[in-house]
Order: sequence, then structure tokens, then C-alpha cells
Amino acid sequence: MNKCYSLVLLLIGSLAFAQNPNLNKDYRAIENKVIEWRREIHQNPELSNREFKTAEKIAKHLKSLGLEVQTGVAHTGVVGILKGEQDGKVIALRADIDALPVYERNDLPYKSNVTSEFLGEKVGVMHACGHDTHTAILMGVAEVLSKNKDKIKGTVKFIFQPAEEGPPPGEEGGALLMVKEGVLKNPDVDAIFGLHINSNTPVGIIRYKSGGTMAAAQSFTINVKGKQSHGSQPWSGVDPILISAKIIDGLQTIISRETDLTNEAAVITVGKIKSGVRFNIIPESAEMIGTIRTLDYDMKDHINKRMMEMVPAIAKAFGGDATIEIKDATDITYNDPALVEQMLPTMQRIAGASNVQTQKAVTGAEDFSYFQREVPGFFFFLGGMTPGTTESFPHHTPDFLIDDSGLLLGVKTLTEMSLDYLNQ
Repeated sequence: MNKCYSLVLLLIGSLAFAQNPNLNKDYRAIENKVIEWRREIHQNPELSNREFKTAEKIAKHLKSLGLEVQTGVAHTGVVGILKGEQDGKVIALRADIDALPVYERNDLPYKSNVTSEFLGEKVGVMHACGHDTHTAILMGVAEVLSKNKDKIKGTVKFIFQPAEEGPPPGEEGGALLMVKEGVLKNPDVDAIFGLHINSNTPVGIIRYKSGGTMAAAQSFTINVKGKQSHGSQPWSGVDPILISAKIIDGLQTIISRETDLTNEAAVITVGKIKSGVRFNIIPESAEMIGTIRTLDYDMKDHINKRMMEMVPAIAKAFGGDATIEIKDATDITYNDPALVEQMLPTMQRIAGASNVQTQKAVTGAEDFSYFQREVPGFFFFLGGMTPGTTESFPHHTPDFLIDDSGLLLGVKTLTEMSLDYLNQ
């Protein structure tokens, strides 16, 4: 896109904003509501595919706004449809609604004290990744846009998605199941936007990347079979623990010696090894599980191919046998370059040009990618760290913390992006 066209888009967006004087009033009216919703949801978190009360709260709110509401989508998902007063395209906005099996460790007045069961163990439940903020922001966007139907040329579909963190074992869920059930159809979605709060980014800042933004995530399971023997006589058996060590070492050479890391980042991590019962017994078998993260489809294919070749070959070289199974968890979160270029003037107008910043790709994963695999999408990061703070706490940890003052920018940005996309 040339500079002249970008300038035209910026001017159109500015004019559109100038013609919507009621939006500022609506934004001021919604901020305290969004913060209150966020804190209520934070205090009452629910695990993946079990977000019953959260879904009920969302559906009640959307119905109160006069939206067409669908519940029970992909188990506990909620979809709201808002039709503008003029025909046009369809834009989808997505928020994830599930929490994590984490005990919260802070003194917030709205701290979660919820406990539940996860994989057979009693766990704390906490919104340790900010999905409570995403849900509250999108509820706020729905309220603002519902009051401004006359400014909408087309349709807005609000997707409140369960199980972004992954469904429980043996269950389907998340974005993949929503797509399977037709959430992007009837009416057919033309583009989709989503955001993620970030505890390491100051309030007021928006960060994004065009193209590959977050990694495809895959899990793998390796089973090694050796020959059991006495620990004092290793020559009489085949040691699956030794073979496992050699496999781990070999897998890392795929990254360090075969993968062009100047193209994109890639990671292979073994997260768990299970083998043996006693100090003086060489066991018969070992199991390893881990994750693969890639940001490029060709690199992903090469790494998978080499892992499938290398694992049994290394085991055979040491007298044992090994099998490997690789499963997809999420796809590459890919921001459509043309859509990014189209919406950038809107983001810069709302947040300020200097506050909209590019970033490098991250090896974290997002199942928003499954929506982007079907339609053009734009996924960006919203600042949630108190400005001037010297210490922030990572996502998925007991100390994770978000500054509520950053939520209104999320409401404004998704609202204005929707209006500008539909009205252009």
C-alpha cells in the first residue's frame, strides 16, 4: 500500500471519528462498567469447557443490549450478532473466557479463592493470563456499538470463546471446535480482530506484528523401549534413560544446526521424563513429552520430519527402540499484512502514533490462529502494566497482575477498528 493511500485511509478514519461525537460520551460511561465486570469475572474464574457462570453473565448482558444471542457454542461459548442499520460486510471480534489451574497469590480485594479439580488433583483457579480483561473489554465494545447501530454499515459478530488454554483430555474445545461448528458462518465473516492483554507492556501501548506473530504449538510423546537389568550390570541390558538423553541431545541439534533461525524462531522442549522405580534397576522403558514451537510452515514441516527420522534412529543405534507421536495444538497466529496495513491508521488515531509499536514474533501460542486460518485476521497486544513499574509478573503465574486503567483503550480500539473496517 502506497503512502498516499495510507494517508487517505487516515483522513477517512479521522473524518469518521469526527462524525461520531457520541462515542466519547459512551466511552466515558462504559469504563467503570468494564472494570467492574472484569473484577467480578476475575473473582469467579472457571476452567476450560466449564465456564458456565461466565457464559451466563455474558449472554445476559448481550441479550440486554438487544443482540441476537447464541449459547452453548463449542460447549460453553457465547456468540452475539449486532446488525447495523445499513447492509455491508461482517466483522468478528473475539475474546477468550477461560481461566487456569493456578492459585492466586496477592492481596487484591477481588482475588480469586476458587478451587476446582484438574487432572484428578485439587487446584486453585485464577485468571492468570488476562482472559477476564478480554471478556470485559468485548462486553464493553458490544454495549458501545449497540448504542450506535446507525453508524454500523454491516454486521458485528461477538465471539466469546471457551477453552483457549486447551480443552480437558478427551474433549474437544476452543477455537477449533467453534470453527468446526460454523461460528464464522451465517452470517459469513469477512475479517476477525482480537487482542491480548500483556503484563509486560505499559498501559497505553499497543504492540503488533504483521505476518507470523505467535507460534504454532505442537505436543510430542516419545516412548523408548530398552531391556531391564541390574543397575550394577548395565552391559546385560539396554538403558532407556541413556537413550532418552541421547534423543534429547539430538533433537536440540535440529534447532541449533539444521534450522535457519535468522528466518524465524523455533523451539523444541522436553518438559517431562518418566522412567524407573529404583536406584539400582535399569528400567525397561521411558516416556518423554514436550512441545514444538514454530513460526514458519516450511520450518515446521522440516522439524517434524527430522524428529520422526531421528528418534527411532538414535534408539536403534544404542540397541533400543523408540516411537514418536506429534500432535497439533495451535496453528501459526498469522496477521494478514493487507488487513494490518488497512487498520493501522485507526489504531494510531486512537492510541497515538508513537504508542502503536511493532514487535518481534513470540513463541507463545494462541488458538485465535484457527480463526485466522479461515478468514483474514489481526491479533494485537494491549498494555496492562502500570507505567513506571519496575517489576511485572509473567502470565500463567500466581502473581500475574493487570492495571485496569488499560482496559478502556482496548474498548476504544476494537470499537473504532470495527466501525472503520465496515464503513470503508
